[in-house]
Amino acid sequence: MEQLRAPVPARGPWLTAVLTASAVRRPVAVVVEPHRQGRPQGLALLVLRSRGPAVEVTLLGDSPAVPAPPGRPPARLLAADPDVADRLAAGVLGLLGAVRRPWTLRLAGLPLGCPTTAALAAAVPTAAFGSARTERLVDALDDLGEVRRTTDPRALDRHLPALLADARTPRARTFLRAAARVHAAIGQVELAVAGDPGRPRAALLTLLAGGDRWPWWPAGEGPGLRREMGAPWVTLTAAGGPRPRLPWPGSLSRRTA
Repeated sequence: MEQLRAPVPARGPWLTAVLTASAVRRPVAVVVEPHRQGRPQGLALLVLRSRGPAVEVTLLGDSPAVPAPPGRPPARLLAADPDVADRLAAGVLGLLGAVRRPWTLRLAGLPLGCPTTAALAAAVPTAAFGSARTERLVDALDDLGEVRRTTDPRALDRHLPALLADARTPRARTFLRAAARVHAAIGQVELAVAGDPGRPRAALLTLLAGGDRWPWWPAGEGPGLRREMGAPWVTLTAAGGPRPRLPWPGSLSRRTA
């Protein structure tokens, strides 16, 4: 994934945290590889969920319980070149064709110009694109004075309760804890604490990848942190499959006089 320039939320450690903390029931991998012993050239990691009579297909990690770092497209349909992107799209279409129920496809959080979504849209008459502008989180903690920055997992554990207090749901807290610890173990998350560590004025987790810094999760939105316009992302939606046949399990039965 790193060779294909995947961002942190589309790499193995993050997605491992998704699988272990989010109770994903039906993950599916669509892989393009030159041969079984070679490295994948293309990869789509998807999740299938039942929604009444239909099956919803989304990207692994696309969930309110998985708070991604803001400001950039976090998701990818990984492809080494345009030809691989076409083959990856064909693999996704093959997966959809094997679903014997109505299906909806929603691939969100992707960058503009993704060749795989373009190939999917060209092949599915119901496909439609939507776009949204993100907001990025800006680390201005140094303006507050002394800031302690560390990648020490022990320091992270001490501050996790305060950092997780603003998570909206227990599932989101579970994921944030797992993802923070996984990335701390490999030196890919930084904890920044402004002021007295015992009573900090602000705190922030930042994801690290090489020289790239991606502010991720703050303890509140107090001084030293602000929001600015970020990069756009796109969403591809589509629907297909056989029409639902009534009644399906769980549907309301109708009685006629």
